[in-house]
Amino acid sequence: MANRVKFLFPIALLLISVAIASASDGLLRVGLKKRTLSRDSLVASRVAFNEEGTVAHAARKFGLARGYLEPEPVGPVGPGEDDAGDIIGLKNYMNAQYFGEIGIGSPAQNFTVIFDTGSSNLWIPSTKCYFSVACYFHSKYKSSQSSTYKKNGKSASIHYGTGSISGFFSEDQVTIGDLVVNDQAFIEATKEPSVTFLVAKFDGILGLGFQEISVGNATPVWYNMVSQNLIKDAVFSFWFNRNSGDGEGGEVVFGGVDKNHFKGEHTYVPVTSKGYWQFEMGDILVGGNSTGFCANGCAAIADSGTSLLAGPTSVIAEINQQIGAAGVLSQQCKAVAAQYGEMIIEKLIAKEDPAKVCSSIGVCTYDGTHGVKAGIRSVVDKATGGFSDAMCTYCELAVTWMENQISQNKTVEQIISYVDKLCERLPSPMGESAVDCDSVSSMPNVSFTIGGKTFDLTPEQYVLEVTQGGTSQCISGFIALDVPQGPLWILGDVFMGAYHTVFDYGNLRIGFAEAA
Repeated sequence: MANRVKFLFPIALLLISVAIASASDGLLRVGLKKRTLSRDSLVASRVAFNEEGTVAHAARKFGLARGYLEPEPVGPVGPGEDDAGDIIGLKNYMNAQYFGEIGIGSPAQNFTVIFDTGSSNLWIPSTKCYFSVACYFHSKYKSSQSSTYKKNGKSASIHYGTGSISGFFSEDQVTIGDLVVNDQAFIEATKEPSVTFLVAKFDGILGLGFQEISVGNATPVWYNMVSQNLIKDAVFSFWFNRNSGDGEGGEVVFGGVDKNHFKGEHTYVPVTSKGYWQFEMGDILVGGNSTGFCANGCAAIADSGTSLLAGPTSVIAEINQQIGAAGVLSQQCKAVAAQYGEMIIEKLIAKEDPAKVCSSIGVCTYDGTHGVKAGIRSVVDKATGGFSDAMCTYCELAVTWMENQISQNKTVEQIISYVDKLCERLPSPMGESAVDCDSVSSMPNVSFTIGGKTFDLTPEQYVLEVTQGGTSQCISGFIALDVPQGPLWILGDVFMGAYHTVFDYGNLRIGFAEAA
C-alpha cells in the first residue's frame, strides 16, 4: 500500500453532509446527504511506511503494538449483543473512506474526522496553522472561542512516508453525538505539509486504538468515555454501508451495538497484542481452496481507517492472480524465476530452512531471521548499469510461492511457470491492481478463517468499481503491504463493510458478524 504516486485516472467520490435526527428508541442517528468530489480524495486513503519503518495510514500511523495478552476462549456471543449506545452516522466516499462529525469546545466547533481503530490520537487543524495550504481547505480549531479550553502546549508530531503533521497539545471538551467528553487532550496541527492532507476531505483523525501507541501517551477519547462513565458497556462497533448509492454511509456505536445492522451472532477472537486491535487469523482460501499461507496463523488488524484489505505481497500477488487482477510486470521477478528457480526448488525439497534459501544461493545475506539484499547484480541490472535492490525481495517471494506449490506436488516446470505468472500479477507501485469489470461475476470468493469460522468475501464485496463520465474501472480490494516487523494483514473497510465489527474493550476481544 505505498502511496507516493497519485492515481492517474479520475473518479467521482461522495461528500456527505450531516443532519442530526432523533429516533423513537432514544438513540442518536445522523442523516446523510451526498455531493460529488474529485478522485484525488483517494490519495488520502493510502497506506505507507513512516520514517521509523512502521506501517502508516496516509492520514495516521500504526504504532508497533506492545504487551502481549493471554488468549481468551473464542466464543460466538459476547456482552452487549442486545444493547445499543450512542450512534454516530458516517459519510461514505464511494466505499473508499468513511467519516463522521464531532464537536470540540464550548460552543462546539464542528470537524469531520475518520474514526480510526488503527491509531489512538485525536488531531485537527489549528487556527494557528499559517503556512500549510492544507489548513486553508479545512475547518480549524479556535481556542479563543471556547470557554472550556485549557492550555497544554506540549509539542507533538506524527511522521509519515508521505509527509507529517505537527503541532501542540491542547485540552477541551469533545462532543460526539450527545456524549460530552471533558478535558480531552488533542493535537492542534499547525503544519500539514503533505499533499495527502491537502486533497483529503476529512479535517482530522479520531483514534480508537490503545493508549500504547498514542503519541505523547495522550489518553485516547475512547478511554475517557469509559473512565467518565459516559457509556453503559466498554464496547464500540462499526457498520459500513457498502452501497454508496444509499443515503446512509454507516455508523459507529459507542457503548453497544445496533441489532439492525448484523445477522446472527458475532464470532469473537481475543486481542493478541495491545496497540492496534490485533488478533490471530487462520487460513486464507480462494474459491474454497486453501492457499496454505496462514494455516499456522497470521497476525491481523481490524482497521476502520484503511480502505482496502492489505497483506504480504507474496500472498496478495497470488490472490490477484487467481481473480485475474493485473499489476505491473516485473522483469526482475521473472529473472529470479529463470535464473534461480531450480536451485530454490532443490533446496526446498531438501528441507532447507526457507528463510535461508536466498542467502545460500547468494542473492541475499542472512541476518538471523530472514534474507537481506546483498547488492547482487542481475542480468537486467547489467543491461541498465544499476544494482538490484529488489532481487532479494523477489527471491523471497519466489521461495514463498514455490514452497506452496511444492506442498501441492507440482512439477518443477509447473512451479517455475506458476511463479512467472505471479510475477506478472505483482501490484503496481501504488499497490493497486485492476480487474475486468465484466468478469466480476465469475471471480471466486476469497475467504478468511477467524475464530475457527470462515468469513467469505464475494467478488462484489472485494472489487471497488469507480465511474467517471460513464466509464467504469474496477480495482482489486486486495493491496500489497510488507511490514518490516513481520507479516501482517490489515482488514480494512473492504472486510468491515461485509462484516459488522465489535471492538470489546472490556473483554479485550473483537467480534465479527454478517452485516445487514
